[in-house]
Amino acid sequence: MLVENMRGVMGDGRYTTRDMEDLLFSFFGYRCPDDLSRSLNKLRLMGLIYGEVDREKASWVWWMGPESRSHSE
Repeated sequence: MLVENMRGVMGDGRYTTRDMEDLLFSFFGYRCPDDLSRSLNKLRLMGLIYGEVDREKASWVWWMGPESRSHSE
């Protein structure tokens, strides 16, 4: 269910951590009380989302990959 919700929010886009904060708030009207980057990194380590440092944006960038689709099926 989490992966389906994340896919609904993220689609095929790539978002910085700051963009993710705003995007999640616009969908759910709620800000993560914990450090969102830490939570996103945990999801990345579990293979549910992808993330990497974008040197141009000086931030982490997050996205849903093709493998994460198989977790939601």
